[in-house]
Amino acid sequence: MILNVSGRTDIVAFYSKWFITRYKEGYLDVRNPFHKQLVSRIYFEDVDAILFCTKNPAPILDFLKEIKEPIIFQVTLTPYKNDIEPNVPDKKEIIKTIKKLSKIVGIDCLYIRYDPIFLSNKYNTEYHIKAFDRLCTLLDGYVKNWIVSFLDDYKNVRKNASILQYREFKDEDYRKIGVHFSESAKNHNMTVQTCFEDRNLVEYGFKKGECLSHEMAFRLTGKTYKSWTARKCNCVQMVDIGVYNSCSHFCKYCYANFDEKQVADNKKMHNINSSLLIGVLEKEDIIKIRKK
Repeated sequence: MILNVSGRTDIVAFYSKWFITRYKEGYLDVRNPFHKQLVSRIYFEDVDAILFCTKNPAPILDFLKEIKEPIIFQVTLTPYKNDIEPNVPDKKEIIKTIKKLSKIVGIDCLYIRYDPIFLSNKYNTEYHIKAFDRLCTLLDGYVKNWIVSFLDDYKNVRKNASILQYREFKDEDYRKIGVHFSESAKNHNMTVQTCFEDRNLVEYGFKKGECLSHEMAFRLTGKTYKSWTARKCNCVQMVDIGVYNSCSHFCKYCYANFDEKQVADNKKMHNINSSLLIGVLEKEDIIKIRKK
């Protein structure tokens, strides 16, 4: 199996010590978010590769040498200020960390996510075009692959509409982003793609691809995998070990955080010595070993 660490929360940024503790113990438990008594137990001997998704890779850098499985990183790097991403570290520091990470895992196993793009009076099309070009310049030689996505109509997005002040995309917005992002990427020997978007922008030079393609998974593991039916895209099937409402970045567009009080409560229940990310096992829990 391939672990996703994690689309539900930023384990790398906030819970790296827990993850490495579990790695050394040889297993971890994941509570089903929809059926609380059901717990999947995952032994690392059954893990073929690990995909780390984060906005801040710094906390795990020193531990990566201890991980034997193939590693892929997807680091989200956007040009938003703290009105949108209140607790994300300074982007200059993130860029420094990305450069270090590139040297550790290799440029082919590092993807940067410009994710999501939304448009407002402050963060307009021209703002994104300039920001993306600047990021490509700063990361030239350290990054080859960019993944772009567009804002989705999540519950949290609607709740924060007065802060985001987003507007609908027009065809001209997609065209400008497609043309200019493709040009910036090409100028720095990079590729840019979307994943599972209605507008994939291939007509403007974007690459057609997935967040984690079957080709990439096979190259890393020598194995074939089913597609990830939970997301109905063509990415390979992965097992997400995160917990919703447990990330303290508090990004206003986030789909995985929609209750900041619950985030605070969940973080209080985090125990580095627990097999679960949040809370502990209960007597009524039903534990099943997951192999794939």
